[in-house]
Amino acid sequence: MRHVDDAYVYPTGLLLADRRVVVVGGGHVAQRRVPQLIAARARVVVVAPEVSPAIEGLVGAGEAAWEQRAFEAADLDDTWYVIAATDDPDVNRQVSAAAEQRRIFCVRSDDAGAATAWTPAVGRESGVTVAVLAQADPRRSVQVRDQVLEALRNGEFTSAPQRTRGPGVTLVGGGPGDPTLISLAGRNALMAADVVVADRLAPRELLGELPADVELIDVAKLPRGRSAQQEEINRIIVERALSGQRVVRFKGGDNFVFGRGYEEILACRAADVEVTVIPGLTSPVAVPAIAGIPVTHRGVAHEFTVISGHLPPGHERSLTDWSAVARLRGTLLLMMAVEHGSQIAAALLEGGRAASTPVAVVSDGTMPGERTVLSTLGELTHDLTALDVRPPAIIVVGEVVAVAHPERYPDLPLDAEDDAVALDG
Repeated sequence: MRHVDDAYVYPTGLLLADRRVVVVGGGHVAQRRVPQLIAARARVVVVAPEVSPAIEGLVGAGEAAWEQRAFEAADLDDTWYVIAATDDPDVNRQVSAAAEQRRIFCVRSDDAGAATAWTPAVGRESGVTVAVLAQADPRRSVQVRDQVLEALRNGEFTSAPQRTRGPGVTLVGGGPGDPTLISLAGRNALMAADVVVADRLAPRELLGELPADVELIDVAKLPRGRSAQQEEINRIIVERALSGQRVVRFKGGDNFVFGRGYEEILACRAADVEVTVIPGLTSPVAVPAIAGIPVTHRGVAHEFTVISGHLPPGHERSLTDWSAVARLRGTLLLMMAVEHGSQIAAALLEGGRAASTPVAVVSDGTMPGERTVLSTLGELTHDLTALDVRPPAIIVVGEVVAVAHPERYPDLPLDAEDDAVALDG
């Protein structure tokens, strides 16, 4: 390995939009880098015989391409940038050689000295991208980056206070997906972790900002795909904490809203492991809000109900009384309900909800591919199929949808001024 000093590194910014970028390897390093490349709008191609569940999810969503085989030098034809991220040094050397021959800058996950480019610790705040390189000291890179970001947030450039770290588990809710919507406390906990146990729906770009020596454990639960059982997740977080590490259990939304977070709390308590909770913005409220749909509105809806739709009405394990739900007057917020949306709509209609009841389906909320499909209970079954609606999505049922989109529901009378109840805020 040749010696490379920071003094000889030329910093620059790459504009990769619509340019082919190849990532060789489908493991944890690729899992950190691919979302960042997607965020830069690169045309990402992953070359690997196998990939992690999280990357498989990105491929299934059409955000990246996957060549399911070993690397070939021709993979770098018409390529602008390449990351060699396998656990086989020989393969990484082949990638380096092919890149050098084609004059393509190459990042090496296993040998920075043999690379022609390095990946810095990156963060964004107020329209500013901060990138820091500290040779052979990734935690220092992250610490300096965080200090600059904190100074940008506060309007002054002063050193951020040193964060304390100790063994234990922190449950961090990452919010609905946009990495800027995680709380500051949640982000700080994430960056101070020794081990991060992450779901597929946790804000994926933040994983690319972790120090290189942080262990990333992928417990993605893909629809009809591979899944990590909850008991195994409990075992991992407890085992790592008992070994003296600081563990962050990182989930999308909020850990306690259909996130099975309290099961993890109970597992930690049973093992006498210290555990804390940092709440996240919960998706059934945040996603409609960002899509411009209120879940309550004066004179229209004074209540909302959040329901899991992962089991269809009538299923023997379902705890939901759909006939009672149909009689509610407020807003219904359905999570994990796209697959069984038609059965749920039928149950609500049978229970007395009008076929004209407005419905909005917000898929990929807060993410670049976000879209909102407007429908009604009577039309929902048709629209879900005809418009190819896919999870993850939040289904909003109720007149608040018409409040946000009166042009779509012109025949629905809405008059908030008739409401005699005074509400604050």
